[in-house]
Amino acid sequence: MTPEQLIRPEIQRLSAYHVADATGMVKLDAMENPYSLPDDLRAELAVKLRDAAINRYPDPHASAVQQALRQAFAIDPAYDIMLGNGSDELIQIIASALAKPGAALLAVEPSFVMYRMIAEFTGLRYIGVPLRSDFALDEAAVLDALEREQPELVFLAYPNNPTGNVFERGAIERILAAAPGLVVIDEAYHAFAGGLSFLDDLARFDNLLLMRTVSKLGLAGLRLGYLVGKPAWITQFDKVRLPYNVNVLTQVAARFALEHVAVLERQAAYLVTERGRLMQAMSALVGVQTFDSSANFILFRVPDAVRVFAGLKRRAILIKNLHGGHPLLDNCLRVTVGAPQENDAFLAALSAELDLEN
Repeated sequence: MTPEQLIRPEIQRLSAYHVADATGMVKLDAMENPYSLPDDLRAELAVKLRDAAINRYPDPHASAVQQALRQAFAIDPAYDIMLGNGSDELIQIIASALAKPGAALLAVEPSFVMYRMIAEFTGLRYIGVPLRSDFALDEAAVLDALEREQPELVFLAYPNNPTGNVFERGAIERILAAAPGLVVIDEAYHAFAGGLSFLDDLARFDNLLLMRTVSKLGLAGLRLGYLVGKPAWITQFDKVRLPYNVNVLTQVAARFALEHVAVLERQAAYLVTERGRLMQAMSALVGVQTFDSSANFILFRVPDAVRVFAGLKRRAILIKNLHGGHPLLDNCLRVTVGAPQENDAFLAALSAELDLEN
């Protein structure tokens, strides 16, 4: 007996999600916050982690973390919260619960790759609707696909990854009104989007759920995502969530960090300022086309992305090569906004690589 005889053909055709080795690199490939907690908070957190009851199973609903999220982000008590091991687990829970025979998941492209991968994992029929050439939402194409395909599930990232832009709010509202099934707005980068959010719209749309993560806010190592919605939805999805999916240490650390969310938000504000500086410097380089971003990364196009990416790696700068991932991303690269010294190192390396072409 071999794996090929038993494993579903669509799984065999997939490639595992690749994470590049960043050893010895300036790491600007994964949209992480470059800043740690201040030393005094790290010392206080260490005591709390020392006293964590790792000999016991965690609170299955992480109730204290849910309450900390409500307080930190003003989440109305009318809505329920479900926590996941990162956003990825939440996407998989939702998809699994809706994966009836013939059911479909719709997303725009290019967007977060896990929408498509998890559709494959769970046996959902995947429908990808291309963005416009400037990465704007093609509202007419999405509405046509909704009418034609009748998908049970739609994912829209706001801001979008890997393009960094926010789609026009009115278009999203019209998609919500037209969708025959559930629409999940993925706000993983809300901390950098100047307050733009659909959190207050949950009351207006019965088919809307909001998904976020604390990863981009400086807590990527905790692997904590959260889903917000009306109790009728969350109650059903909670049946699919595996028990104890958020471990004791994550619960202790997340609760503590959220009690000091102002520190994390100040760090996000620093990154927004650096994003502007980085964007201005990159736009001044000959051969670089940048795209507006409301996230903590910048998408840009160069004449030869493969060569520039390899050259940056030789200079110990690791960013993300998106060339070949989707036709709209031809010769595109994505750089995470880092600390000032990291951004300076990236700019120097990028300038040097571009000079080689001139």
